[in-house]
Amino acid sequence: MSLSTESASEIRNPQAVVEEYFARLHRREEAAFDLVAEDFIQHAAAPQGRAGMRQIALVLDHDLGNPDIRIHHVVASGDLVSVHLDLVGTHAASTSPLLSAVPATGKPIVWTFMHLFRVSNGVIAEHWACRDDLGLLVQLGAFPTPNQSSP
Repeated sequence: MSLSTESASEIRNPQAVVEEYFARLHRREEAAFDLVAEDFIQHAAAPQGRAGMRQIALVLDHDLGNPDIRIHHVVASGDLVSVHLDLVGTHAASTSPLLSAVPATGKPIVWTFMHLFRVSNGVIAEHWACRDDLGLLVQLGAFPTPNQSSP
């Protein structure tokens, strides 16, 4: 069930807030960021606040060709919500710090994440993440595997 007709203040259940955030983000709706606190604290990347979260989303869309968000698990406890997901897209550009040294390959990618969000007053207030950066770089040929010879 989508809650997209409800405002951030009407969505109080932390799991529902995070699920609705990802639903809106997947649809590329600007309203996704209504579910992020203006003073949002980002522990996983440099840009802070709601504007920083928007900036990260734009870079991911640009670099990965508007990737699909495939959620595998959502677990909530109190005000914390954990989300295990994959971004599935195509390496279209390399403007993010992780990819800056990797020329765009056009290769399909699956990038796995574990997110932890803290929700307060109906909005996402804090975020931590663990990403499979090595797996992404291997998919792009930017990190040799044991089966590949080094230059």
